[in-house]
Amino acid sequence: MNTWLPLRHFAAATAAALALIGCSGSAGSPSASGSMSAAPGTPAPTPTPTPTTSVPSSPTADSSASSQTPAAPTRTPNGPPPLGSWALQPLWPFTTLGQAEAWERSYRAGGHQPWHLDPDRTALSFTRDHLGFKEIDRVTSSKVSGRHARVGVAPTGPESSTAAVIHLVRFGTGPDAPWEVVGTDDTTFSLTTPAYGALVRSPLPTGGRITGVDESIHVQVLQPSSDRPLGTSKCCTPAGGDNQPWKVTVPFSGASDPVLTVVASTGGHVAAVERFAVTAVRTR
Repeated sequence: MNTWLPLRHFAAATAAALALIGCSGSAGSPSASGSMSAAPGTPAPTPTPTPTTSVPSSPTADSSASSQTPAAPTRTPNGPPPLGSWALQPLWPFTTLGQAEAWERSYRAGGHQPWHLDPDRTALSFTRDHLGFKEIDRVTSSKVSGRHARVGVAPTGPESSTAAVIHLVRFGTGPDAPWEVVGTDDTTFSLTTPAYGALVRSPLPTGGRITGVDESIHVQVLQPSSDRPLGTSKCCTPAGGDNQPWKVTVPFSGASDPVLTVVASTGGHVAAVERFAVTAVRTR
């Protein structure tokens, strides 16, 4: 699961603005009208007619296995184009707004890499090229709502079901703003530790909840600028049952990108990777 940052980060991160959404609204992994429900929020202490920003509480170990990337705060009118906010972290393919805008210019000049405008192709490319799950090669569902998209992906095969629902957001405010992966909407297999957007160091404790039989969990730490994982857990951690907790500690090194991808996967019944969950963490 992709969870909220601690409350002490809210004020500073809000000032950084909403880099990925580029339009008003909130997200339930974070979207104004996504297919999953928004993360729970704590109401403002004194009700007034003026809109306020709610800060949701972090899930505990007893929370439901269903999880999503956190809701994003509303973008202020005429605000600066965001570089990433406390609630939305850019995972892939771009690491900064400047990179996304450079691609926009190259696309307008010569049609360079048009797949960045297709959320389905971006989701599959993230799964296959960044996560390394080559067997995940088909889209099972796709829903675009405003500047948010949720794309279900799965391995090929009649017995294979959706492995994950990937959440993407337009990176920037222009009509040609590319799609950027920000996390996954998790259900029967979640990644709740570390918290979404948390500042981390090695070794990295990870964990969540899982429903299944004879599951085998593998965790990796990745960054866009590296071809190899920065860290990987010992293969593999046995798990299973009904909404049971799991945990793995992963050492990692060589982090240079500001945002890292943590991915937990399980499989081995009908495919090497049958389900996976992703969260974003920060190195600075």
